Amino acid sequence: MMHKHIVIVGGGFAGINLAKELSKDAVFQITLVDKNNYNFFPPLIYQVATGFLEPSSISYPFRKLFASRKNVRFRLGKLLKVVPETKTLILSNGELTYDELIFATGAETNYFGNENIKKHAIPMKTLGDAISMRNILLMRMEEASVSNDPLEIEKLLTLVIAGGGPTGVEISGMFAEMKHGILKKDYPELAGKGGEIYLVDGGNAVLSPMSEYSQQHTGAALTKLGVKLVLNMHVDDFVDDTVVLSDGRRITTRNLIWAAGVTAKIFEGIPATSYGRGKRMLVDEFNQLNGVANIYAIGDTCLQLGDVKFPEGHPQVAQVAIQQGLALAKNLRRRQKGKELKPFSYHDKGSMAIIGSANAVVDLPKPKIHMSGFIAWMVWLFIHLMSLVTYRNRARTFWNWMIAYLAKDQSLRMIIRPIEEEDIV
Repeated sequence: MMHKHIVIVGGGFAGINLAKELSKDAVFQITLVDKNNYNFFPPLIYQVATGFLEPSSISYPFRKLFASRKNVRFRLGKLLKVVPETKTLILSNGELTYDELIFATGAETNYFGNENIKKHAIPMKTLGDAISMRNILLMRMEEASVSNDPLEIEKLLTLVIAGGGPTGVEISGMFAEMKHGILKKDYPELAGKGGEIYLVDGGNAVLSPMSEYSQQHTGAALTKLGVKLVLNMHVDDFVDDTVVLSDGRRITTRNLIWAAGVTAKIFEGIPATSYGRGKRMLVDEFNQLNGVANIYAIGDTCLQLGDVKFPEGHPQVAQVAIQQGLALAKNLRRRQKGKELKPFSYHDKGSMAIIGSANAVVDLPKPKIHMSGFIAWMVWLFIHLMSLVTYRNRARTFWNWMIAYLAKDQSLRMIIRPIEEEDIV
C-alpha cells in the first residue's frame, strides 16, 4: 500500500487534533514537527506563571502522546525554509520531504515594532514565558523585601498588564487576589508598602469580543479587587523602568506584562502574496494555501476570508484551531477516496474568562446566555479541565485546583533558574 506522507508543522490545538484524526487511516504516514518536544495548553499558562499549577499539569511530551499511533512520528526541529518545488522542508537539524504540508504554527507575541517593549516587557505566550515570569516576579518581591527605599519597593511591586483580553483579565485578577491573601502571608515585611496593579487596554471596556454584560461584570469585579483599569489607552513605550501611555501619562514600574496582541509567522519559501493581515496565511474554504499546491494552514496562522459569518476572518481562539484541524483531516481523507471536499464552517461555542476565585463570565451564543459568578466559574473549570490533552493532565490540574480552592493557597512558588543563572543574585 502506498503511503501519503503528511507533515504537520506545529503541535498546538490545530496540529494535535489534525494528527490524531489522520492517524485513524493507515494510508497516511504523519510526521509532526515542533521546536519543542511537548504540547502545552496556552489558556492555563498564566496559572503556571502565578505558581498555581506545575508546568507538567498543562504539558505532555509528543512522543509519549503518540506512542500508540504507529503511523505518527515526531521530529524535533525549527522550520527554516520551505521549498515547494521539491516538496522539501529545511529544518534546523536536517531536511524532510512531504506529499502534503500543513502549517499549524500558531501565533507569537506582537510588540508592534517597539524594541524597548520587546526587550524589557514580560511576554505571556509560551510555557517558557510562564516559567520566566514566575521567576522574575518572585525575584522582584525578594528584592523588595530587603530594600529600604520606598520608591524602589513601589517600583518592584507595581504591575502593569497591557491587554484587556482574557489573558490580561485572568492575570490581573489572579495577582489582585494574591496581593490581598497569599503575599501577605509569604512576605509580611511588605505589608502596606504599596504596589498597584494596572490593566491597560485600547478599548472602552475589558474583554472587547464578549458581551456587554460580561464586560461590565468583569470591570466591576476587577475594580473591587483593587485593579486600576486604564481604558481607551495604549502602552507606547517602556523605558528606564517607566511605562509610557499613549496620552503621555507615566507609570513607574519594573514589571510590564505584555498580553496586548499576537502575530503569525512568516516562513522563507512561502510567497509574500500568500500572506494577509497579521502575517496570517491566506487560505481558501478548504484551508489550502492560496497560490501554492499541496500546502495548507490551520489555526491562528491562517486567515480564511470565505466564511460569510466571519468576513474579516475567524478569531484566533482555540475552538477555531480544533475545528479546522478536524475538518482538514476529514477533507484529506475524502480527497484520498476521491470524494467531494466540504468547506470549513466555524461553529462558535461561546467565550469565557475567569476573573478570580469562584468568579468568571461565560457567553453562550445558542441559546444566547450570559453567566457570571460561581456558576460561570464552574463551567470555566470544567471546559478547561476537559480540554487538557491527557487524563494525567486533567487529574494533576484538578488536584492542584482543589488544593488552591480549599486552602486559598498553593505551594509552587519556587524560583527555578537554568544552571547558568543560579549564581546571579
